[in-house]
Amino acid sequence: MRCPDEVPSRAGVGLKAEHYEEILQSQPNIAWFEIHAENYMGGGGPPHHFLERIRTLYPLSLHGVGLSIGGHDPLDKDHLLRLKSLNERYQPGLFSEHLAWSTHDGVYYNDLLPLPYTQETADRVSDHIKQVQDVVGRRLLLENPSTYLDFTDSTMSELSFLERVTDQAGCGLLLDVNNVFVSAANQGYSPEDYIDNFPLELVGEIHLAGHAEDRDDEGQSLLIDSHDRPVIGSVWTLYARTIAKAGKRPTLIEWDTNVPAWPALFDEALRAEKILEREGSVSCDAQTG
Repeated sequence: MRCPDEVPSRAGVGLKAEHYEEILQSQPNIAWFEIHAENYMGGGGPPHHFLERIRTLYPLSLHGVGLSIGGHDPLDKDHLLRLKSLNERYQPGLFSEHLAWSTHDGVYYNDLLPLPYTQETADRVSDHIKQVQDVVGRRLLLENPSTYLDFTDSTMSELSFLERVTDQAGCGLLLDVNNVFVSAANQGYSPEDYIDNFPLELVGEIHLAGHAEDRDDEGQSLLIDSHDRPVIGSVWTLYARTIAKAGKRPTLIEWDTNVPAWPALFDEALRAEKILEREGSVSCDAQTG
């Protein structure tokens, strides 16, 4: 078993089946790849055939989307063991999961659903994270969500909630800058203020993605975290602000639907690389684990 390769503080992209062959043939100068854990939970087949070859060339980050870490139900023990197996098999440099829930009473919902920010929720999420870290044997990075509404029973801000959970669980954070922009636009707060007050010292990875604009029932603008198009200019500007404050961090370009040809995805990563080089002179020790 190989040891984890450190994920460098450069730009990476999500690994997609459409690009397996081109990556192996051209071996592009990309720093790392991120995989969705749930796409590789089978024992074999083409996904593992290609991933094993790509893993010999590039470091990996492992990102989970199906653990339902905020759900009321106990964590799925089989899912946890599959996560453990993937970590042992591919030794990713980073390991992360969404702050969300997607299961209840044995029913799986194909979405990442939001949570009220209360002490009860913080305790539940923290307990689940500690269980994951104990089983997998790795420190987890928790991703801030994209949100579309407020819960009336929330008793703390999202930032306070994240700080409470990291303190209780001993985990790190994955900062999704597009999620910040989407949530701020939908709920009417300043994304710059959010970034300025985020505990950047805990950030082990950053995500960037495209989003779509829709309208709600009252005709008001509603941004959707769609991951189906390029990153927009305002999100690039917010990312530059983040890097200027935090220093360089491993940065992922997420593009999960309407996946483009490899050159278009690679161009997005190159744009992130330029911002990392230009703005990333600040040195700040992220606790990536």
